Amino acid sequence: MNNIQVNFSIKDLENLSGIKAHTIRIWEKRYNLLSPNRTETNIRNYSLSSLQKLLNISYLNNNGLKISKIANLKEEEIPIKVREIASRAQVEDHAINAFKMAMINFDQVLFYNTYNNLIEKKTFSEIFYTVFLPLLNDVGLLWQTSTITPANEHFISNHIKQKILINIERLQSLEPKPKSKTFVLFLPENEIHDIGLLFINYQLRSKGYHTIFLGESVPMDSLKDLHEFFDDITFISYFTIYPEAETIEDYLNKFNELLLIDKTSDFLVLGPKLASVELSKLPKKINVFNSIENLIKDL
Repeated sequence: MNNIQVNFSIKDLENLSGIKAHTIRIWEKRYNLLSPNRTETNIRNYSLSSLQKLLNISYLNNNGLKISKIANLKEEEIPIKVREIASRAQVEDHAINAFKMAMINFDQVLFYNTYNNLIEKKTFSEIFYTVFLPLLNDVGLLWQTSTITPANEHFISNHIKQKILINIERLQSLEPKPKSKTFVLFLPENEIHDIGLLFINYQLRSKGYHTIFLGESVPMDSLKDLHEFFDDITFISYFTIYPEAETIEDYLNKFNELLLIDKTSDFLVLGPKLASVELSKLPKKINVFNSIENLIKDL
């Protein structure tokens, strides 16, 4: 347990569990569900076991158990009840909570045990859409609110990335469809968040398409070389942090002039940085998508 975060503020608990701080305080007073420590200045301070208990309580409550009934359970009965419900109901919420605990504790065994339980019931694509994507959205918010550190974020992101890479590797030896177009996947300069792009690569490979994955921080000019090797290219990118909002339209227009000069090339792009872009102003060969799932469905 060395170097693991063991103390949490009530705001941390709110961010991690989704339960409002006001509600947590009510549950403490009315049902004695949590017993926080207090600092010399009377500020609540919660242990790791309190966080685990609250995540379990949240899961039970979200699955129809009234808080008064949960309060009547013995301490050791709460995780048993969670496992019982998770075994016969939707497992996504339980898995997300387990992955959060793995992230906070840097617990690789918990990550892999949780993943292995999921893969027995779901396909990898289902796990990504229903568990990993919601988890990553939560992780982003937890990082922004300083509930977790960059180390926590990197831990969970890299373990998810490993799972995507393993599934891609299983498809690498398959021959692409005859006369298949080539998909070139890249991130713009300074952009390093490649999980979404890696999953798109996996989905394209699983459909039998030919892909070239270039990864993070690729200069636009270097993409011109691809036209010397392939005739029918669809470029795909994911804008999470870069380009900056005020330069996105310039970037896309330059991309159009430099790389979409032939009749067959086009550019598919998605990511949160595109939320403010006026789609009507974009070149015809550039298509913006609001989700990975929609992009894949359109292919």
